[in-house]
Amino acid sequence: MAENLEALWSALPRLWEGVQVTLILSLGGAALAMIIAVALGLATLSNNILLRGAARVVVEFFRGTSLVVQLFWLFYVLPLFGIDLDSLTVGIMALGLNYGAYGSEVVRGSLASVPKTQWESTVAFSMGPVLRMRRVIWPQAWALMLPGFNNLVVMLVKGTALASFVLLTDLTFVTDQMRREVGTVFAFGVGLVIYFLIAWVISWLLRRLEIRARRKLGQAPPKKNRTVPSTETTAPVSSQNPEASTGGPR
Repeated sequence: MAENLEALWSALPRLWEGVQVTLILSLGGAALAMIIAVALGLATLSNNILLRGAARVVVEFFRGTSLVVQLFWLFYVLPLFGIDLDSLTVGIMALGLNYGAYGSEVVRGSLASVPKTQWESTVAFSMGPVLRMRRVIWPQAWALMLPGFNNLVVMLVKGTALASFVLLTDLTFVTDQMRREVGTVFAFGVGLVIYFLIAWVISWLLRRLEIRARRKLGQAPPKKNRTVPSTETTAPVSSQNPEASTGGPR
């Protein structure tokens, strides 16, 4: 065990580099996936049949094809057409496109779950489409989206392990190298713990964001305020002297 810890200590710089790549892929892929999810989700609800149809084709294509194949296409096939992307960009793009397609269904379903009366009330108040979405519909749908986005982001973090296929020295790549020095069980055990911690922190942040969104809608209990004990004391009323409580004889 001591030898494993010493080897792990010597491998910490490489391990940290792998963690950094995984974090960049996770955060960059999640940000791109969020943008794509919102854009496609809104497009699938558009009244324009061409826009709605195009969005549906894109969603079904990226949901129905393998993330590994998408990585290979972006990294190995696009250069044949003169589009050369670096490994990190390919990883972020593939993760963003793939999970953004799944996230678009979360957006679409959440917007559709907003009560119809809310949509009708915005029309009654003569709100424009942008104002209607920003002030009434989106805040309610946003609170519904966050649990689904939470699940997708955790899956995205685990999906970053495929980045080693496009020559990225991510956490999975580094732990695979470490197993020759510290043993298979210990190396991949460290990798499991780090992946869990990354996913847990991101999931915790999204849960806090969900609670905050629900609290704004009045759907979550308010924050507990600390009550300062009063310094004033009330004199007890003596049960043996009724005149003290009645202000004297009448």
